[in-house]
Order: sequence, then structure tokens, then C-alpha cells
Amino acid sequence: PVRTSRSTVGTMTEINDHLKLLYARAATLHCRGCGKPVRRDTPSSIIESLRAHAAAGDPRVLLCFEVERPKSLPEKELRRMLEAQGYVRLLEGSAVREGFLTVIQDRLRVGGADPARLNEAVEAALRAGRGRLLAHALDDSGEVAATWRYSSALHCADCDLSYQDPLPSHFSFNSALGACETCKGFGRVIGVDYNPITASRSAAAPSSPGRRPPASNVRTTCSAKPAQQTFRSMLPGRILPRINVTG
Repeated sequence: PVRTSRSTVGTMTEINDHLKLLYARAATLHCRGCGKPVRRDTPSSIIESLRAHAAAGDPRVLLCFEVERPKSLPEKELRRMLEAQGYVRLLEGSAVREGFLTVIQDRLRVGGADPARLNEAVEAALRAGRGRLLAHALDDSGEVAATWRYSSALHCADCDLSYQDPLPSHFSFNSALGACETCKGFGRVIGVDYNPITASRSAAAPSSPGRRPPASNVRTTCSAKPAQQTFRSMLPGRILPRINVTG
């Protein structure tokens, strides 16, 4: 292997090449917000999760999707458009996010629901909600007792954070996609040490107040966190998600 200023033990022994493939292909992505595994939900996996949630008590569940309210469109007009498509039931109350309308696709008890009806409701909610679905469990008084969020994209529905499919270059400091933004993958930064400047100013003679001593360049190690020194994230904010190797 060719030795350069970016070389490390991992690159010289080519261990990094194996680690990049391992993290990109055989690892589980975890959300940087809540730490839960991030995976794509499908209608079958959503139904399986709903049945698991409804195993205790089998409450009534509202299958819903959210519609963002455009600033240029009055809410009454948006409701009229939804009614024209057959959606006449909307969820009201604190469970509704500001700036959104929560449309009820279906209301049922998951445990005793017809499989075809449940599957159709989940697919329709995902389609109308652009890949996102809300399931609100109701208590005996009809209030929302619990909310379960699902997404068909690589997206954490609870934290509303989207992710990209991992690539080997995301885990390489020799790549522009994976290099630390602070040190550019070199592991060190070049800056200016202001202490000599301050000391020289205080010791300068009064006869030469306008004279400024030259600044000295110093080379220091990168102060970013180890994960940020080596990798640059594929997420907004450049924060690397926690990844556990499985298999």
C-alpha cells in the first residue's frame, strides 16, 4: 500500500476496507435521536406490529395519515378537497401536530378486524400519507391513549429524521462523503496560537505601538469527537448514527 499523510494502521493493513463494507452492508442503523433501529415498514410488518400492540386489551385503533396545510391554501378549502376524495373524518385535539390535518382512514379493533380490510386500510393510509402512517389507540372514553408511528422509507417516524442508505464511502475518511469537516480526514488542524501575540503586545515598547508581531502557526490534533474525526455522517447535521453489527 502507498503511504500518504492520511495513512493509518487501518489503511496500511487494509482493515479499513473490510470495516467499510461491514458497516455498510451488515450493520443495523439506529436513530441518532431515540436510539431505536431504523428500518423500512411494509404493510405486513405494520399489521404484525399492530397485532402485537393490540394483544393486551385489543383497543379501538384509528389508522390515520397526516396532510400538511399549505400556507397559501385556507383550511376550509383543504377540508373540502379531502371531502371530495371521500375523507370526511378528521382527528381533533392535542394529538394533531400544528400545521397538519390528521385524516382518519379507518377505525377498527385490530384483533377482530377482517384481514383484507386491515390490509387495505394500511395500504391506503401509506399511499395517501406519502409513506407515513399513524395508529392512535383509544381508551374507553374515546381519547387517544397511545400513538404508534410507521414509515415505509428509511425514516425514524418517532423523531421525524430521514436517513440515506449507507455506503462504504460514508465510513472512509479518505472520501469526501466520510471525511471529518474539521480536519478533512487528516486528524489534525492548522491554526494560529494567539498566546505569543498577546505576550508580545504586552511586552512591546511604548515607542512602537503600531507594530504587530507575526502570528505563529501551530499544528494541533483535531478536537472533534473520534467518530466525527473518522467519519462524516450521511445525515443532516453530520452526526454519525449508532450502528450495531449483527450476524
